[in-house]
Amino acid sequence: MNTATKNLENDHVHILKLIDVMKSIVRSGNPDVEHIEKIIVLIREYADGLHHAKEEEYFFPALKEKGFPSDRGPVAMMLHEHSQGRNFVKGIADNVELFKQGKESALEDIFRNMSGYSELLTNHIAKENNVLFRMADNALTDSEQKNLLDMFGKAERDGNQLNGFIAQINDLAKHYNV
Repeated sequence: MNTATKNLENDHVHILKLIDVMKSIVRSGNPDVEHIEKIIVLIREYADGLHHAKEEEYFFPALKEKGFPSDRGPVAMMLHEHSQGRNFVKGIADNVELFKQGKESALEDIFRNMSGYSELLTNHIAKENNVLFRMADNALTDSEQKNLLDMFGKAERDGNQLNGFIAQINDLAKHYNV
């Protein structure tokens, strides 16, 4: 059965691929600014704008109804990490602008924020996939999983947009051999 947690885990596959691209860019030391700008858009519109929105608007509230507090415990930690991720992305974006204006030293801050985001999200995804989603699978009924999955479908209302995000991630991954 396809479930809400499987849907979120599927998103994670693509987000982790994007993280691998980011790690490759940092290792290269010679970034393509257009690629970094594309990554910022993909994070803001896909990883955060769609995936985290599904979690924050639907999944976490459903868990709260099942007794998972949102002010402490795993849900609170996931929300805090979403916020930390947004701060890293802001750091990447702000420093890309400085770099484009000729401030060479901004490159170090771009890489530092990309590395921070990569490490944070890699650990975050592992916690969700291995702990929180397994807890949710035990707490949510089949009907609740289906209802969440239907809500996710509405959030993903434009399948072409979702497929476009995935295609862009795959193109970047191919370019960086990840």
